[in-house]
Amino acid sequence: STLFPYTTLFRSIQPKDAGAGDGAGGGANDKVVEFMQRVFEEVNIESFKFMMDDIASKLGEDTRGPFQNSFMQECEYMNQLIFYMVSSLRDIELAFKGELTMTEGMERTMDDINLNKVPALWTKYGFTSTRGLNSWLTNTKHRCEQLSVWKEDPVKIPHVTFINRLKNPNSFLTAIKQVYAREKQQELNKLIIVTDVLKRLYWEPELTPCKDGAYVFGCQVEGARWEASVGQLDESLPKKLYSVVPVINCRSAPLPAEGKEDKTVYQCPVYMTTSRGATFVFYAQLKTKHNPAKWVLAGAALILDVEGVSDRSEEHTSELQS
Repeated sequence: STLFPYTTLFRSIQPKDAGAGDGAGGGANDKVVEFMQRVFEEVNIESFKFMMDDIASKLGEDTRGPFQNSFMQECEYMNQLIFYMVSSLRDIELAFKGELTMTEGMERTMDDINLNKVPALWTKYGFTSTRGLNSWLTNTKHRCEQLSVWKEDPVKIPHVTFINRLKNPNSFLTAIKQVYAREKQQELNKLIIVTDVLKRLYWEPELTPCKDGAYVFGCQVEGARWEASVGQLDESLPKKLYSVVPVINCRSAPLPAEGKEDKTVYQCPVYMTTSRGATFVFYAQLKTKHNPAKWVLAGAALILDVEGVSDRSEEHTSELQS
């Protein structure tokens, strides 16, 4: 059965003990109701539920390759996340109406919403992020939008993929290596990802389709800046913590011979969030006029999910994915 009618479901919800004289409790419940309404209006199940059988039916044995498997995995992740988001909020809605007993878990979820914190259950099934709840919801919507565009013609991958909107970016990068391995008859474990940063900051209509690997976007430099005019790493500007990196061509290549070290390239670690650590993804090769050791000492790294920085490109989403 349909889980949620969207447009009017939560407009009439009132906490069962709310009244004109309610203090902080009533206000807190009102904040929860407002957030619930936003969820059902922005993360619309009719648009963002990914019907896996329908997607698979558009793919044949010859057209379902590593990239398609990676995107289908992302769709399954989002289906699971949205299901648990909606189910937990619907239970709270029923509790507000007096049709369900309010549980400790529901109260914890409500507390998290009031604190602009992603509820623990959603974190368990969601993607790695350090965002506050409201920013996280906006980001969830953008992740769903990228997949929604892809599912219409799943044989093709996006012209430019927002790698920072993938729960498992390593799966996408592995797909690049798998395609190369098949074409060149190479062993997968002897391949690496090579990165070439383009001059285009976001997108341009004349950006030709990628012929080797894939174009990705969504990286920001922390601990340095990307000087687009010369295509190299440089010193950070005052009061600028992050620097947006242009579109990157990620492609696969054989492991380099041991002992060879290019002093004009910094092997830059890429992390999913500013927490770094366990969120490591891979190493990107970035051109530098300075000795790479300088950037090691500076802790320079690429970060995929930076609140308030990666969102600058949202207006370009539809063009990048077309």
